Amino acid sequence: MNYDIIVIGSGPGGYVTAIRASQLGLKTAIVEKESLGGICLNWGCIPTKALLKSANVYEYLTHAKDYGITVEGASADFGAMIERSRGVANGMSAGIQFLMKKNKIDVLKGHGEVSTGKKVIVTAEDGSKSEFTADKGVILATGARSRKLPNLPQDGEKIIGYREAMTLKAQPKRLVVVGSGAIGVEFAYFYNAIGTEVTVVEFMPNIVPVEDEEVSKQLEKSLKKAGIKIMTNSSVESVDTAGKGCIVTIKTAKGEEKIECDVVLSAVGIETNLENLGLETVGIASDKGRILVNEYYQTNIPGYYAIGDIVPGPALAHVASAEGIICVEQIAGHHPEPLDYGNIPGCTYCSPEVASVGLTEKQAKEKGLDIKIGKFPFSASGKASAAGAKDGFVKLIFDAKYGELLGAHMIGANVTEMIAEIVAIRKLEVTGEALIKTVHPHPTMSEAIMEAAAAAYGEVIHL
Repeated sequence: MNYDIIVIGSGPGGYVTAIRASQLGLKTAIVEKESLGGICLNWGCIPTKALLKSANVYEYLTHAKDYGITVEGASADFGAMIERSRGVANGMSAGIQFLMKKNKIDVLKGHGEVSTGKKVIVTAEDGSKSEFTADKGVILATGARSRKLPNLPQDGEKIIGYREAMTLKAQPKRLVVVGSGAIGVEFAYFYNAIGTEVTVVEFMPNIVPVEDEEVSKQLEKSLKKAGIKIMTNSSVESVDTAGKGCIVTIKTAKGEEKIECDVVLSAVGIETNLENLGLETVGIASDKGRILVNEYYQTNIPGYYAIGDIVPGPALAHVASAEGIICVEQIAGHHPEPLDYGNIPGCTYCSPEVASVGLTEKQAKEKGLDIKIGKFPFSASGKASAAGAKDGFVKLIFDAKYGELLGAHMIGANVTEMIAEIVAIRKLEVTGEALIKTVHPHPTMSEAIMEAAAAAYGEVIHL
């Protein structure tokens, strides 16, 4: 059967691409071997946020006295939290099925593999094979999975990845999290909030190492205050799983240390799904586990495209979606603007939340830029005080000469909802002076953005 476009993979890159292709009048099919929505909807972004919300509600109940409310007998039902999370994921996946039908997109169930002549071979679960042709192009959007290290062999029970972390049969009493990126600190927060003793081991000097150093230090302070043990400049050398639990051997600056726990969560990044895709058959070039593409996501072989985690760039759901839209609009003969990878927001949904975009202070200085820095703490925010969420701050970095907003770094309640304003400001090239004069509603957390801009120019009012 012939299509205009065949997309392999139905994550937030693949299904968004397929929908946009259909909107543009292209006959479209999508290939998926598991559940529609990919890792993000089924095992990543969405179900983890459901777990984090459960932890957040439980924290409200256990700290209700701080708000003048007495609550007795509150307890964390781990199984019910897991069940709710899976229900949310299943509902979202069903929503994608509806969107496929609504947009008249054929769903081809099975494993997709590219072949020459813009063909896709789909192997069904029973082993049967079907061949399809994509006249205008095949788009690979196969995503990534939990990275496995030789000294952390995941067995799915004692040493686990993120998939198992959200479907454990019982809540561990003690958990060691290896890696402090977004996945690591989100799970560390969740399990700590519901009563698990959590240790985070990070190889780098700071947790959430891609963030601005001030944000990293504030988050470490907040997590330690919540009872999480943080070990930076440390590495897990081995895990002994012979006994009932795990004995984790950790190399630190002060020497070797052993920690006993029930479960070890490996959160050391991802590896791309490039195996058995037919890349070698077609001659599609890749390097270091990423498919090489141009600014419109065309590979070195005409008619074959790739987006999302499997191409160079940040492995984020919203990036994959944006890449897919640009890719298919170019195929359809439009003239989309290439994606600005310097203006991609990053969010971490622990408590306090972390959100950022653009250059860190260190990166700006390394570039030799003359900068102005404005910082406004939530401890000076009326809304934050009223909400009982005074941890954190907004930090803005401006070019001193032109007033360009080079970077923004936030830590605090709801900052993942606030970062979009900064992305729009940078897209529209709004200056620092214009941002100061942009009236923000009071009282809100977002007015900290205006105050931080004012701080950079010596005009801050509430600090």
